[in-house]
Amino acid sequence: MVKAFREHPAILVLRRMVWMSDLKLEGKVALITGSARGLGRAYALRLAKLGADIVVNDVNLEAAKEFGEVLTAATVMDEVRNLGRKSMGIVADVSKKAEVDAMVKQVLDAFSRIDILVNNAGGRLRPGPAWASSMPEDDLRYILDLNLMGTIFCCQAVSVPMKAQRSGRIVNVASQAGIKISFGGGGADYSVAKAGVIHYTRVLAAELGPYGINVNCIAPGWILSSRAVAQGRASPEVREALEKQIALRRLGTPEECAKVVEFLVTDLSDYVTGQCVGICGGYGLF
Repeated sequence: MVKAFREHPAILVLRRMVWMSDLKLEGKVALITGSARGLGRAYALRLAKLGADIVVNDVNLEAAKEFGEVLTAATVMDEVRNLGRKSMGIVADVSKKAEVDAMVKQVLDAFSRIDILVNNAGGRLRPGPAWASSMPEDDLRYILDLNLMGTIFCCQAVSVPMKAQRSGRIVNVASQAGIKISFGGGGADYSVAKAGVIHYTRVLAAELGPYGINVNCIAPGWILSSRAVAQGRASPEVREALEKQIALRRLGTPEECAKVVEFLVTDLSDYVTGQCVGICGGYGLF
């Protein structure tokens, strides 16, 4: 006869303490823009695993289908719920201030608080070289609105409840393009927008620090997001060319970016604010 193994009560208590320590964000509400797929989705799932309730924002809540990204459930909101957290999806264009303000009101009506904002929405979504001396005004304004103004609008909207509760974490998403330029120039619209995000982060951090609000940003490099893969970044020729420029000799993954977001929204970074953290495998060294 085999007797059932029973753990000592002290071991069970220790196991529960370890499990609870993993839920560093339990009771927190995180709003993540552009999170119906790709990098934003990775951030949403990472923070949900840490215990946060997640608000998924995008202009299309089924955006994963556009780039063939396979989800584990019908939507990212469902993926979050399957992790045992609350989630809601909000369609809003972050480049429109009225839509951002309405989105934040909707979050507050549902959850009564916002503890974390990750400004992920953005990208260089217009074709062409975008030379600094000649880029079309419409393209420039579109990229600035999407990447810089969208970030500013979201930060302004969440600053109100965060200042009232005297706590909060804001993570803005810049890019290596906002730090260094390609040889010969090009991509000026996106580079200028992301450089603006980095400096806006510093200014906002100085303003909100006295309220107990940490404001930082990340600057990803060559990451294998679903959109980048669909556009050819994972092809052998492209990978070989890019990997030669990276100290670690490989492209990054959305999950690796999510780990840095975890650092910036948990107690691991309590004394960090106004910083831009590169996630580039050493691309920025050269």
